[in-house]
Amino acid sequence: MLRQGGSAVDAAAVMYFALSVTYPVAAGLGGGGICIVHNGASGQTEEFDFLARDAASGGAYAVPGNVRGFALMQSVYGRLPWQRVVAPAESMAAAGFPISLALAARVTAAKDVIRLDANLAAEFLDESGAPKPAGAVVSNPDLAVTLGQIRTGGANALYRGAVGARIIAYSQTQGGAIGVPEFARYEALRRQPQVMQIGNAVVYLPDRAVGAGAFAGSLFDTLNRALQTPTGVNDLQASVIVAVKNALTQFGVTALPADLGATGFAATDANGQSVSCAVTMNGPFGSGRSATGTGVMLARAPSSGDAGLSAAFLTPVIAAGGGDFSLAAAGAGGPNATASVGYALARAGRGESMVRAGDLRSTGAAPNETVNAISCQSGLCVALPDPGGHGLGASGDNPAQ
Repeated sequence: MLRQGGSAVDAAAVMYFALSVTYPVAAGLGGGGICIVHNGASGQTEEFDFLARDAASGGAYAVPGNVRGFALMQSVYGRLPWQRVVAPAESMAAAGFPISLALAARVTAAKDVIRLDANLAAEFLDESGAPKPAGAVVSNPDLAVTLGQIRTGGANALYRGAVGARIIAYSQTQGGAIGVPEFARYEALRRQPQVMQIGNAVVYLPDRAVGAGAFAGSLFDTLNRALQTPTGVNDLQASVIVAVKNALTQFGVTALPADLGATGFAATDANGQSVSCAVTMNGPFGSGRSATGTGVMLARAPSSGDAGLSAAFLTPVIAAGGGDFSLAAAGAGGPNATASVGYALARAGRGESMVRAGDLRSTGAAPNETVNAISCQSGLCVALPDPGGHGLGASGDNPAQ
């Protein structure tokens, strides 16, 4: 998308839709997320909130937000036609794609959930019921049709069209209780992000009105105070560990599932636009159910058990320092990912080099808790995927990440 003249937001949107096909464990059409967009030239920064929400009448399935959120963000900051953003994902769903190492690991861990859904089982399990290995080519024809309708009809094709009607009908027959009005009227929110100073870096992160912003803000506040002390300055890793423990204690989090069904990604372009996004299904493969005939995995309702914890640890951030320094980072999947973002911000705020994979500290819980970042210093932008997990960085020719 960048090589074709697209913006960073175009790149992020096409990445999301691709992941909805190739990584439905964390980025399905039924989920939600948060993005931060920053324009380096104008200094304008905006937050887009489109988390999956509880149905008004309760139930196990969430009202999805991802498609509405990315459509809104791309309409504001994108440069390419919407159809070109969705088409690559549609092609992959129809023609097939190889299972990645990251997806294979999570399929194996979630195989008992996958067996309970005919569509999921047909895609990711072999005839004996065993998980298909990394490299096996799979497809999702129903999802390809759904994406084709979204490509031609925009977000309303999901929320107010035949696809939405099927999702609502499935939900209601399964006791999910998603209502027609709340589904059709789902709106993504635009707001100003929270702003913090960490060293010499100005950091934009989700607003504290959102759980993710409250948790990250608390963690970064504690880290900031530690960095004002000689001990904190000399032992950054120890300061991060203390900050995580304090934040978890403050929010009463004592235990977490091994996989929260989340992922994150970032992009920056040659015109100075950066975007960081984190999305979640509120558990691996969400509710573990796909709406019949649509290929759409439904996220777990946030109020269902520990499902709401995942959204609290989404940590998309944009940071800018003196000169031409910038950092776009996305943490997702748990507090260790938020901590890794904090570690990167603290190093960047101290003016330290962030241009090698080892400069980004691993979450230590690969592949389910991940952090991905793009660091730009002195005219050079470098992708820094989590060194302890399955990640990917790519450079365009403009140059851009």
